[in-house]
Amino acid sequence: MSQHCTRRWWLGAAVGICLILVGFGTSFADPPVRDPLSTWNDSPSKKAITAFVRRVTTEGPDFVAVDDRIAVFDNDGTLWCEQPVYVQVAFALSRVRALAPEHPDWKDRLPFKAVLDGDHRALAAGGQKGLVEIVAATHTGMPVDEFQSTVSAWLHTARHPRFQRPYTECIYQPMVELLAYLRSNGFKTFIVSGGTTDFMRPWALEAYGVPAEQVVGTTFKTRYEFKEGRSRIIIQPEIDLVDDHAGKPVGIERAIGKRPILAFGNSDGDFEMLEYTTSSPGPRLGLIVHHTDAEREYAYDRQSAIGRLDKALDEAPRKGWIVVDMKSEWRQVFPTLKQ
Repeated sequence: MSQHCTRRWWLGAAVGICLILVGFGTSFADPPVRDPLSTWNDSPSKKAITAFVRRVTTEGPDFVAVDDRIAVFDNDGTLWCEQPVYVQVAFALSRVRALAPEHPDWKDRLPFKAVLDGDHRALAAGGQKGLVEIVAATHTGMPVDEFQSTVSAWLHTARHPRFQRPYTECIYQPMVELLAYLRSNGFKTFIVSGGTTDFMRPWALEAYGVPAEQVVGTTFKTRYEFKEGRSRIIIQPEIDLVDDHAGKPVGIERAIGKRPILAFGNSDGDFEMLEYTTSSPGPRLGLIVHHTDAEREYAYDRQSAIGRLDKALDEAPRKGWIVVDMKSEWRQVFPTLKQ
């Protein structure tokens, strides 16, 4: 090939490459950055969360070492739906009905009689004392692994009475995204709930990406047993810690051993956890889910018997806690149902 022809060939090839790049330029562009909080509207709360994460993960005066990036989340009403009744209570009532044939005396003995008769008024009249008796009868006296297997089996068949979807599909998609976003930025995420630890551990990893060892909750006393060649931990009918209100900071200290820098709750039961998290020096963030969406979920706060939000709602502005309005700030509440 002559020198003249070679120059013409290279010129033609260069023009062809340029045309290809112009025609398909978008193929070579950087892909659009995916919003890790895509089901959050572009609201002040979302901006405050992302700004906080940038502060504590960027070298500077507010930088927080990875080992100290601890975030704690309440479960009921913060990570999943708690209305019209706490999920664990629904489980306990179901277990009363399932175990009734083994306890014939329950048909004449409150509070079990009220459950079996469907007498909600009598059940409510039993108050906290009656509920504790029901929980003790359905949650204790068995090995931990046996109880957790029972929880898993129940969750596979139980459905929310209003939404008719599994309870584990009544988790909040914006919160699932937030948990993942924090972990991608070096945070360790913990559940700190009034529910019992053994009830939450079987499904927390699949639902939230939170492993069993990062679940903190109400605990019963336990004992070790070695019988017929098997070692087991038996749940005893005696409360060890009620992980609610002032019990939450105690549970955090016991299980985590570090003060969190971020806490997210939804009710007055989370007040002390939020206070404990945000009252120390350094960058801190406290947030509250405010249930304001009666159409997509529920609307409740000060007068609710479940998840009452009163004192914390009043104190939030003074303490600098961010109140997240579910109706206006979440584009989506629940995950898209799996097919």
